[in-house]
Amino acid sequence: MITKITPSKPPTKPLIVDVSPVERAIIKSSALYLQNEYGDYESPDYISNLHLNAYHLLPERIASLLSNLSTDFSEEQYGAIVFRGLVDVDQEALGPTPTSWKETDKSKLNLYGFISSLLHGAVPSKPVQYYVQRKGGGSLHAIIPEENMSFSQTGAGSRTDLFVHTEDAFLYNPADFLSFLYLRNEEHVNSTLYSVRSHGETDELMEELFKEIYKCPKDANFEIEDALASELTTSVLYGNRLRPFIRFDAAEQIYNEQAGQSPEALEILKKFWEKAKTLIYDEFIPNAGDLVFVNNHLCAHGRTAFRAGIREVNGESVKCERRQMLRMMSKSSLIHVQDVAHPENPYLIMEDHYGKVNLIN
Repeated sequence: MITKITPSKPPTKPLIVDVSPVERAIIKSSALYLQNEYGDYESPDYISNLHLNAYHLLPERIASLLSNLSTDFSEEQYGAIVFRGLVDVDQEALGPTPTSWKETDKSKLNLYGFISSLLHGAVPSKPVQYYVQRKGGGSLHAIIPEENMSFSQTGAGSRTDLFVHTEDAFLYNPADFLSFLYLRNEEHVNSTLYSVRSHGETDELMEELFKEIYKCPKDANFEIEDALASELTTSVLYGNRLRPFIRFDAAEQIYNEQAGQSPEALEILKKFWEKAKTLIYDEFIPNAGDLVFVNNHLCAHGRTAFRAGIREVNGESVKCERRQMLRMMSKSSLIHVQDVAHPENPYLIMEDHYGKVNLIN
């Protein structure tokens, strides 16, 4: 007798984990211990022992979930985990949200850097920096809405939806994993996620995305001349054809008129986007202390539009502290990026655009 296996239903939302008070207390006390021991979350001694500390100090359930995320590429794996209530954020100690990430007081974020990096250590992966992101700028980035960038398709934007995208889709060596720790979200902005696994089995349209015919400019943080520095094309889907990975940025590949897509590539992208839009998960509104952990090869991220520093209360617009989020990126192997890494810093990736490397001084 042959047992018929029923195909799994494609995942349509991330795994949502409510962190218990005990787990939250363990994470905080572990971060305080590490801060006292190493001083800074970017300390070379701390980073070299990151994986050991992660498995030794993190609650077993959380470490196990993160470890599984790095090895499970099945049809049931969405590619993202939402940890609700991971940290207690001291809003008074945090102080007002700066007007720009450039004005961030990093000393106020040190403890959160230890917490974020511990989670990456459990994958296991190593926090990395990208020269294209703030010329390196450290392994922890404060994402803050800025007035002069409010209509841009960047983390500093606010007044338009930030279309879902995999981070740095214009690189051959983007981050493997991302974490987004929300320090405040008083405007109640929805975070959005989209997983390539939500499509289910690879169909004819998805097969077209394996063609290496698609361009991807750099984002609105760059001047047009710099963003379009490469004429190279890549595929949108790659890896195993039955369980593909994705590199995709709707804003740059479809809506950027300077992208220079061929008619064939643009037509396929538009058809794909029409389907993908129906699969976006937009029900999650982060609270302070929530963290989203993402496999950047499976899951894209974005957010809905909002008015920075304004929230609606009983139909009235009320001033509030602007949104503030912390992003960390990591690679599961440093070996495979050393040809594009800084020779004196294996954690600083100098890739500029599809393999082009920034001049290293």
